[in-house]
Amino acid sequence: MADYIPRLQDKYQKAIVPQLMKDFSFGNQLEVPRLQKVSINMGLGIATQNPKIIDSAVIELTAIVGQKPVVTRAKKSIATFKLRENSPIGVAVTLRKDRMWEFVDRLFTLALPRVRDFRGLPTKSFDGRGNYTMGIREQIIFTEIDYDKIDKIKGMSITFTTTARTDEHGRALLTALGLPFRKQV
Repeated sequence: MADYIPRLQDKYQKAIVPQLMKDFSFGNQLEVPRLQKVSINMGLGIATQNPKIIDSAVIELTAIVGQKPVVTRAKKSIATFKLRENSPIGVAVTLRKDRMWEFVDRLFTLALPRVRDFRGLPTKSFDGRGNYTMGIREQIIFTEIDYDKIDKIKGMSITFTTTARTDEHGRALLTALGLPFRKQV
């Protein structure tokens, strides 16, 4: 098991790195942008009325990513939202190394093709430093979720943190990995 390399990581090392080195004329392999971490966040504002939603979100996110998420809590009270300080309002998890590569592979090859009316992801969601954030409206696109056992449809945001210095390099990396971007018109 120690010599196991995830499929997408193997593709990155053998095919994507040489291609990006040629495309951007990098002089060294360490200049080539790489995926550092993937952060997944489920903000559950509805948890103020129904605290059991947090428990189901933890179970579902654990099934999707294979790692137990942390429960995020409110930093301060906001009366108009019926929110109290330190009450649970979401779950978040950060993936690195093999778990990150496995999750990204499953997201690109299995989950995103299951999205209804999917035409690709917008290219405007880069942050200026090569990192990309995307939103998913339904957790049921993941094959690990049993549709009959869910109580509420929950969305999530997924952030890909890269070592790229520009959005152009980050977009090239994510496109080479298989993230389906919308065609520019």
